[in-house]
Amino acid sequence: MKNILLIEDNAEIRENTAEILELANYKVAVAANGKTGVQSALQQKPDLIICDVMMPELDGYGVLHLLNKNPDLMGIPFIFLTAKAERNEFRKGMEMGADDYVTKPFTDIELLNAVEARFKKTDILKKNYAANEQGVIELLNDVKATATLDELTESNNINTYTKKQIIYSEGKYPNQLFFIKSGKVKTYKTTDLGKELTIDLYKDADFFGYNALLENSKYKETAEALDDCELCIISKEDFETLINKSPKVAQKFIQLLAKNVSEKEEQLLSLAYDSLRKRIADALLQLQNKYKTSEDEKFSMHISRADLANIAGTATESLIRTLSDFKNDGLIQIKEGNITIIDEQKLSLMIN
Repeated sequence: MKNILLIEDNAEIRENTAEILELANYKVAVAANGKTGVQSALQQKPDLIICDVMMPELDGYGVLHLLNKNPDLMGIPFIFLTAKAERNEFRKGMEMGADDYVTKPFTDIELLNAVEARFKKTDILKKNYAANEQGVIELLNDVKATATLDELTESNNINTYTKKQIIYSEGKYPNQLFFIKSGKVKTYKTTDLGKELTIDLYKDADFFGYNALLENSKYKETAEALDDCELCIISKEDFETLINKSPKVAQKFIQLLAKNVSEKEEQLLSLAYDSLRKRIADALLQLQNKYKTSEDEKFSMHISRADLANIAGTATESLIRTLSDFKNDGLIQIKEGNITIIDEQKLSLMIN
């Protein structure tokens, strides 16, 4: 049974509110003012505190301030009861750490919904999630289960993008994280002369766009759909909640960042020292490793020669000539624009 501390100076409201909560199977302790409420919180360490704002001796803001200064009490879910509905009052309370507001007069359902939502979010934070993409999505879904309809529609949409459509642009500020439900995405940088270099490829169940969010900086690359895509859009606020509230989620994105750094180092070394043939062979194998779905089948891809050249870091004309050489050597097959890898081993052993 969950323990709730109710701090309210109006006797009638206090009694009625306590009765509603007890009927909902909560154990309720009451306090008639802020000072005794803080003392009661220290003694009982309740699971949730419901507190009036305007009270004698110590108002609700003072109660919340004292609770936040005590290591044993900070973090207890806190709901304000208030007759004031002004926006500045809400903002003040939220900035101090309140979790929710219930405005007087309130109905039984309004009160219980607010209480249940707080307990659901508390349970989420105690739950252990796998440190992988599925764990992040599971946590996100659990968080969304406690959100309002407006929050759901604003921060967990599925957006569709057509092939070649820009998802975000270099130099823009981020406000969301992207998760690929279906499709393929590339990110690239453009030089001052207009030449593109593909720096990352993404597929189903990949996250992207998180570097700028974590750095709180502008995008350093442009993201474009390689084919028709469905993307789950996660708001910046929800992403920050996931990172701040779950060490496992934070660890996952640290791992992704470390992997990105390692891949970029290898890419730079390849551009600096590898021959044209090896860079193109590596680009073909990179696409296979990223998008091949079955170990038994020969990998075939349909990708524009310009996109493939950008991945390999070369001119389109040079790429086309090298692909023709690979075809003549029996390493690949080209049919109706599709490239099929025939001899993966020889491509992987390509030397400078």
